[in-house]
Amino acid sequence: MRVYLETERMILRRFTPADVDLVTALDADPAVMRYINGGRPTPRDEIRDDYLPWWLAYYERGDRYGFWAAIEKGTGAFLGWFHLRPTPEDPDDDPELGYRLHAAAWGRGYATEGSRALIHKAFSGLGARRVHATTMVANVGSWRVMEKSGLRRVRTFRQAWPDRIEGEEHGDVEYALTRDEWEAEQDPLS
Repeated sequence: MRVYLETERMILRRFTPADVDLVTALDADPAVMRYINGGRPTPRDEIRDDYLPWWLAYYERGDRYGFWAAIEKGTGAFLGWFHLRPTPEDPDDDPELGYRLHAAAWGRGYATEGSRALIHKAFSGLGARRVHATTMVANVGSWRVMEKSGLRRVRTFRQAWPDRIEGEEHGDVEYALTRDEWEAEQDPLS
């Protein structure tokens, strides 16, 4: 198991092709998929043939950015996943933070713990200038994680969703943190 990052309660490790059933089970939960595609499960063959190969391709480019399986240290349970990577339209030093966790892990601080660790890694070891994340305005749980992780709301906007999703009419929000803001928070005298 190639560990990318370790937190107090989790290990973020590389995905492998053998993880197809773990990701399929995660994406089979309508609550998990509610703000992604309206609650529809992702087919196993799509995860096997599209998603996992795309995630695994990040590892061929090095250990800087990518997608990682979140494993609970105490039980070895698959909690979900995190990603830190620039979107195609972003500069390399402006990665997007993302996460998708099983509903059983919600409200237990795992998303915040993993997000804080990835934000720290982005600024302390990856040369990021800025870290950002987006979600639907209606996805209150996700934007609260962003806030608890230290990101600040920078804008409300509208993006096109390929699927009709309840709450999309309220738009989307972007949260972000710059390196300067993060460094100021690290300095106890500021």
